[in-house]
Amino acid sequence: MVDSLLLGVEGIKKTILYGGSSEIPKFITGSKVTFHFRTMLCNDDRTVLDDSKKVGVPMEVVIGNMFKLDVWETLLKSMRIGEVAEFWCDIIHTGLYPMVAKSLRRIAEGKDPVDWHIHTCGMANMFAFHTLGYEDLDELHKEPQPLIFVLELLKVQQPNEYHRESWAMNDEERLKAVPVLHGHGNKLYKQGRFEEATNKYKEAIICIKNVQSKEKAWEAPWLKLEKVANTLTLNYCQCLLRMQEFYEVIEHTSDIINQHPGVMKAFYLRGKAHIEVWNEAEARADFQRVLDLDPSMKKLVKKELAVLNMRMEEKREEDREKYKEQIQALGNTIQETVEQAPTDQETALKETPEKDKLLKNTLNEETVKQNVPEENDPVGKTIEQETLEKESLEQEIAKNKNPVVATPVQNEILKNTNLEQETLKNEAPENGTLGNEPPKQEHLENESPEQETIGGETPENE
Repeated sequence: MVDSLLLGVEGIKKTILYGGSSEIPKFITGSKVTFHFRTMLCNDDRTVLDDSKKVGVPMEVVIGNMFKLDVWETLLKSMRIGEVAEFWCDIIHTGLYPMVAKSLRRIAEGKDPVDWHIHTCGMANMFAFHTLGYEDLDELHKEPQPLIFVLELLKVQQPNEYHRESWAMNDEERLKAVPVLHGHGNKLYKQGRFEEATNKYKEAIICIKNVQSKEKAWEAPWLKLEKVANTLTLNYCQCLLRMQEFYEVIEHTSDIINQHPGVMKAFYLRGKAHIEVWNEAEARADFQRVLDLDPSMKKLVKKELAVLNMRMEEKREEDREKYKEQIQALGNTIQETVEQAPTDQETALKETPEKDKLLKNTLNEETVKQNVPEENDPVGKTIEQETLEKESLEQEIAKNKNPVVATPVQNEILKNTNLEQETLKNEAPENGTLGNEPPKQEHLENESPEQETIGGETPENE
């Protein structure tokens, strides 16, 4: 069934998508309403901004609890259990939606919905634009526009039917809940149940901050609530110390010190956290500040400084061991490199003798080939044989004094002899010059050995 109608409120149009059961339930102050919602832009694509069904967790509001987007209370009061309806809402009803959506998204991401780290005065906050951390919400914040809400009512619980958490309380109820939560936290801390204690302290802090946000900063009511909030925060930090969340302790105590530099316990807890993370200089400075603010803490500070000295000695010993291991690892790497280098050299040396041996054998073979005369090769004769043949030939010539047909060997010997004689004459200046020497008879290589003679040539006497 689809109905389209106008509610008795300006700028709202309702369309029923699915009818609910029974009558409209009773909505009174303190009633907790559980429902799913989907938010869309009024464009052609009907762009979805948020959808609780995708997150998997329905939305809860308490009627009369000053919920920022009070138009949702108006819409829900017109619905039955199980009903699904679409509401078109004009800009006058949607201006605060980006802020509400930011908190809902942070909760879905497991983050704190309240950003405690923004501290600005009223004028600065009025003119400054702080990003919401989501681009689509920033655009909607700068340029508000009508939105479409699709709501599905799941259940309505009366005040006596559920346990009221801090977010569902009004300011008076929150202020009454703070000391109760504080006492529960202290009891859990003494029992060593630190994580449960932190939850109690955190819930009490949220109650105080919600009430404090409605007071004027730094005036008496605000300062009174600030003192309570600081006490709860320091108790919260003591639990974090036991849970070894040291950097979170440093962060929270530093926030208190920046706002209230005279809070001694903040310096003390921050000094203890610095000890655990080996920030020696920072720890000593914090404990000195503790003594400046409260000299009666001297004995306790002395004890903490002894712990600091012990922790720093442990740190130095740990560093020595770490450096020793690093040096040893470096030495092992160098040794492995050195051991690997000779292996390569040995491989090269093993290959070198084999190459040398092969080269030597090759040279020996070439030498043997050169020294062994070939058959019928006159050049292969030794020097002694050539000398004897030379002397024998000279004697025969001198004895017969007749031209003799020279053999190729004889012809070669005489040719060499003539060359030696000419060389000796050229080297002896007193015997004549090169210009007075008669031209020698040249023998062509193509001439037949049988046609060559040594007639007319007289060998030089030795």
